[in-house]
Amino acid sequence: MVRNLIAYLDSVKSRDPAPRSRAEILLYPGVWSLAFHRVAHRLYRARLFFLARAVNHLSRFLTGNDIHPGATIGKRFFIDHGFTVIGETAEIGDDVTLYQNVTLGGTDPANGIAGKRHPTLHDGVIVGSGAQVLGPVQVGKRARVGANAVVTKDVADGATMVGIPARPMLVDVTAYQRDFMPYGTPCTDCFDPEKQKLELLQCEVEQLQKRLAELMAERQTPVLPADDAPLFKERGRA
Repeated sequence: MVRNLIAYLDSVKSRDPAPRSRAEILLYPGVWSLAFHRVAHRLYRARLFFLARAVNHLSRFLTGNDIHPGATIGKRFFIDHGFTVIGETAEIGDDVTLYQNVTLGGTDPANGIAGKRHPTLHDGVIVGSGAQVLGPVQVGKRARVGANAVVTKDVADGATMVGIPARPMLVDVTAYQRDFMPYGTPCTDCFDPEKQKLELLQCEVEQLQKRLAELMAERQTPVLPADDAPLFKERGRA
């Protein structure tokens, strides 16, 4: 048990450069959230639902993270910071990392039948801060979800998703081949939000210029009203 704990703390340290020791990691709310959830999940599987909920509420009060006792979580799961919500039917694989304010939420089943309502995150997934993964979607192995993205459809293995709704983006191969990418997306000038805003504005300007050219062309082409045509013919005969 001690060996497993040390291995877990080392896995957290490999993903977070801030702690100076294993003892410091033991103070992390995400670590305590996982410990409480292990207890709550065992109670839940034993159908001791009230006790499982009680442990869950205690964990939420102490750590700020709300993990439903029914959620299935694999090995070396890490919540960096807190205020994360994980739903009842969520399934999380090994070595998954979530940053603050992430929601693994559910959607109302269209057929009215309760069942799998929350996402499945496969091994090595990283979800950036503020992201929302909603519904019974599959997020493939080593996929990355960028900050504040909203995922409502399945994500392929190794994909990097950004935006609302989330869409895949190209990632430099040297960044993609890294074992772990902090915060889910590469931090380079290629993905600078200000640059993306500039590109959107340039696109809008091009569309406006095109529309202006069309209006100028229409204005330069004279069109005679149908009612005035006989009048010009009569004046020509006179």
